[in-house]
Amino acid sequence: QVRLVESGGGLVHPGGSLRLSCAASGSIFGPNVMGWYRQAPGKQRELVAIIGNADSTDYNNSVKGRFTISRDNAENTVYLQMNSLKPEDTAVYYCYFLHVFENSPYWGQGTQVAVSS
Repeated sequence: QVRLVESGGGLVHPGGSLRLSCAASGSIFGPNVMGWYRQAPGKQRELVAIIGNADSTDYNNSVKGRFTISRDNAENTVYLQMNSLKPEDTAVYYCYFLHVFENSPYWGQGTQVAVSS
């Protein structure tokens, strides 16, 4: 199994920045996709950004141009640099890991991001 440990969440003012990190350990062999989903109160969980081993990326349109996802394959870590944060970015952010030959992902426990004045 895969263990995902998240860090970097917190409270920021609108327009501020945060960087989330997620370190994977365990059965992480082979090609995989890592990324971030988020869930705000009363809303469905939604994709924020994902990244493959070869650094191909996909972003939610609402964060494109403000957020940047990256990964360090040697460290098995994915990052999410979040700039120009808006109140609507407030959510619990969950790290995501999927072996490309499987159909069920692993999830982190979540880290709270709050954007408020």
